Amino acid sequence: MVMASVAWAQTGPGGGGGSGTLLSLVPFVLIFIIFYFLLILPQQKRQKKLKTMLEALKKGDKVVTSGGIWGTVTNLGKETVTLQIADNAKIKIQRESIARLRADDEEKE
Repeated sequence: MVMASVAWAQTGPGGGGGSGTLLSLVPFVLIFIIFYFLLILPQQKRQKKLKTMLEALKKGDKVVTSGGIWGTVTNLGKETVTLQIADNAKIKIQRESIARLRADDEEKE
């Protein structure tokens, strides 16, 4: 009889304890919402901005690759870009390797 009353006291007067389970999930939901707004959403915005920049590339654009190479776009393919990196030096790279457009006021060293 003592064991039955202890078990009854742990579940509460409602019997099932379903509301306790829902309350224990609230912190996890809040953590997910915080991660979404601080990590996932900004990353998606950056990827969308990069994709539109890569689609808008044209000949003559000055770019910087993800490897740090500065060059000027001389030819565009479906998946590749040819960059002129010196007077007589051209390289062909994947389009996704371009990290950003270079501003006109950035000096070449």
